[in-house]
Amino acid sequence: MSVSEDREDVAPAVQPAAAAAAPIADPAPLGLAAFALTTFLLSAHAAHWMNGNASGTAFLGYAFAYGGIAQLLAGMWEFRNRNVFGATAFSSYGAFWLGLFVWLRSVPNALTATGHDLAWIVLAFAIFNTYMLLMSAQVNAAVFGVFLTLEVTEILIVAGNFLDGGLGGISQASGYAGVLTALVAWYTSMAGISNGLAGRLRIPVGRPLL
Repeated sequence: MSVSEDREDVAPAVQPAAAAAAPIADPAPLGLAAFALTTFLLSAHAAHWMNGNASGTAFLGYAFAYGGIAQLLAGMWEFRNRNVFGATAFSSYGAFWLGLFVWLRSVPNALTATGHDLAWIVLAFAIFNTYMLLMSAQVNAAVFGVFLTLEVTEILIVAGNFLDGGLGGISQASGYAGVLTALVAWYTSMAGISNGLAGRLRIPVGRPLL
């Protein structure tokens, strides 16, 4: 008796190809809008626009719910879309806002204290943002603009907190730069929505720089 007659055929059955995953909406406009709004509120405080008419903590709840949770969710959806850049950027900055919320809630008068904690936190993210800035040049000009203005903002925050305790002219300049960052992020978010709708109104984002 041959071996082939003594056993059953053990060749594996051919499995059907896995069904293609259904596409989902682009989460980038949500992530950019969440980042923009929270950055705007914090930067308005740093620019001293809220002096005398606000407590300066208006951004806290939105740092948690919008800049934090909504942006983190956008990052998770970017993983689903296999967009490694968007997933890394939105997840990281969503976690940044969540971490900032926890830190500010746990440290009394953290925004007006003269310690260097915030400088070290933002310095760490500035290092991260530097290579993300380089990678963003391969996406499009609008996204590059977000990371470029954010890089300037973070450098000014670090310098201001190390040199003037977060209360002087350099820190105020970081607020102006942060407002500009928010405006660029809002523009890029609007462009993503308009282009996703595929209607008549198309907002240009520019070509990749690299």
